[in-house]
Amino acid sequence: MIITKKTLPRRTVLRGLGAAVALPMLDAMVPALAQSGSASEPIRRLGYFYLPMGMNPEPWVPRTEGKLSSLSASLASLNPHLDKISVLSNLEINDAHTTGNHASSNCAFLSCVKAKRTEGSDYYLGTTVDQIAAKVIGSKTPFPSLEIGTDIISQVGNCDNGYACVYQNSLAWSSPTTPLPTVSDPRVLFERLFGDGGTPEQRQAQLATNASLLDAVMEDMSKYQKQLGNNDRVKVDEYLDTVREVERRIQMSQAQSDNVQLPKLTRPTSVPEQWEDHVKLMMDLQTLALQADLTRVISFQLAREASTRTYPQIGVAEPHHPISHHGNDPVQLEKLAKINKYHVSLFAYMLDKMEAVNEGNGTLLDNSTYLLGSGMGNPDVHDHKNLPIVVASGKNSGIHGGRHIRYGDEQTPLANLHLTLLDSVGVHLDSFADNNGRVDELFHSA
Repeated sequence: MIITKKTLPRRTVLRGLGAAVALPMLDAMVPALAQSGSASEPIRRLGYFYLPMGMNPEPWVPRTEGKLSSLSASLASLNPHLDKISVLSNLEINDAHTTGNHASSNCAFLSCVKAKRTEGSDYYLGTTVDQIAAKVIGSKTPFPSLEIGTDIISQVGNCDNGYACVYQNSLAWSSPTTPLPTVSDPRVLFERLFGDGGTPEQRQAQLATNASLLDAVMEDMSKYQKQLGNNDRVKVDEYLDTVREVERRIQMSQAQSDNVQLPKLTRPTSVPEQWEDHVKLMMDLQTLALQADLTRVISFQLAREASTRTYPQIGVAEPHHPISHHGNDPVQLEKLAKINKYHVSLFAYMLDKMEAVNEGNGTLLDNSTYLLGSGMGNPDVHDHKNLPIVVASGKNSGIHGGRHIRYGDEQTPLANLHLTLLDSVGVHLDSFADNNGRVDELFHSA
């Protein structure tokens, strides 16, 4: 580390033509942090990655308990990060059982409470765990939290067994009556993080005016160059290269959409043609937001409950939802396992990206904790027992990975884990929802 007399504030932002790009953590910021008395306070990040419609448990749940030398078939793509992975089995959301449908799986995942059954606007749930974290660790960032997804149900009213669509659209609720909207358009998210945003027409005009966001801020960047050592210059170059690559992919998707003539169909102008490209773009934007400390709390809904998406790229041409009602048919169970494995591989893609970001005291992944999981266990019967749950947490979190924690035949509340992960980022509550303890095993070596 090179310590210079000139230091940059942690909140250094490059500006130009209505654009703003926050810089990642740099060595040049460390002296300033030390002077402010915050050098010893690590950045704590907490993320939630939601998978719809449960799992096939046979290839998901590890056969052994305790320390693992490798992961199960459905989780195999996470093996490169094994020392940061904890698999938990026999967790449940008890209050969701009374509703037993897709809406409750989604909205109870982060709240662990029963949703009010209504098709109207008088919906009622509970403050979700991510928003509890956001009120504390999110208060130090421009965006207390981000709510991201790839699928949104555009209809209103009843979407599932008498439950309003909002229960399936929103993972995060800042109060029992305030669901937070999920952003699924990468252009909107990009401009929310780095630009002025505005209406679609305004965004089109901004895009036409600014060939690149970075072109607008590079002049501002030049005044900081003399304050940066070689290591910092490499970090900044890599970060800005990533911003430019994300920007390029959004523009390509926009051009592709503009050139495709689809009668009587209104399409977003910046959502990639292929769903996997869309997912990876949203995960790259998550990584950038965390790297630049624009936010420290993220919820990501990979796909919505009751999705009829097909996955021909992995040999599954039938819709996901009908497959999930497998009736214990070995053929359908195998297809469900393929979908589970594919979804986990996308999560592994994001962990790879986070592991590649060096923050001085470790990687971005070392300073983050992500919960991967679903609010449904066995999708064939819509139950909420033995949920598929994985915690990915870096070395600076205090959590020890590389193990399988299995609770006995008596199910344990998922709320126990939520409380424990809050503890890991310095947010301490006496209780949450129906918790009856904590998962202290996460802080003990296997």
